[in-house]
Amino acid sequence: MSFTVLQGVRRVLLPVTLLLAVMVALGMLVTRVFAGSWPFTLEHGVNSELAADRTSGWNHVSLVFSTLASTQMIVVVTVLVALFLRLRLRRWREPIFLCAAVSAQALIFLLTTMAIDRHRPAVEKMDVSPPTSSFPSGHTSAAVALYLGIGLLLVLRARSTRTRVAWGTLLLLVPVGVALTRMYRGMHHPSDVVASFLNGGTCVLIMARAILDRSVRWGRAKLSPVPADRAVAGQVARS
Repeated sequence: MSFTVLQGVRRVLLPVTLLLAVMVALGMLVTRVFAGSWPFTLEHGVNSELAADRTSGWNHVSLVFSTLASTQMIVVVTVLVALFLRLRLRRWREPIFLCAAVSAQALIFLLTTMAIDRHRPAVEKMDVSPPTSSFPSGHTSAAVALYLGIGLLLVLRARSTRTRVAWGTLLLLVPVGVALTRMYRGMHHPSDVVASFLNGGTCVLIMARAILDRSVRWGRAKLSPVPADRAVAGQVARS
């Protein structure tokens, strides 16, 4: 196999497969093993309190955050930011990193929901329930991968610590807001969104390590030219 395939298997395929196994195992623990144990017994109370405290103003705010993490918005923002990065930086690492992180979390989310069947909270829902399982939250996972991924790229290019902290904090607040929104709107349990942070955040780390790490050389390793004196010596020895 070529050097590129080996790097892909070791740095991307194996970690993503391991993350999928962890997500499925967590889903089984939450829905089967510890479903009747603390702290999961408190989740219904949390969802009920959030539903009871709904107001017109917070309903509009929650709709904004929920829309920021909708499938259509995630795809559009990912494509636009990737194109901007390619044109602005004139290289492929950053746009590929962002697209790979978002795509990886989506794949793990879909496969996990196929393995884990969890009902959505027993409260009035403000959105139409998608056919997927409640575990994990697809909106939250996508928001973490996209906005945290953008935040990481901005932090890496920032020149001052204050700027790094500002960008990192600002873009971290988006997935946090999405997580709270999905619970507020009655679409997910607290453990669903917590698991989504693990999914999206780990995908960002995996792709950063595989793609943004400049020490990783993607492509076939170049053979070092043999010095002329060594080549001559080798011919003499063979003769």
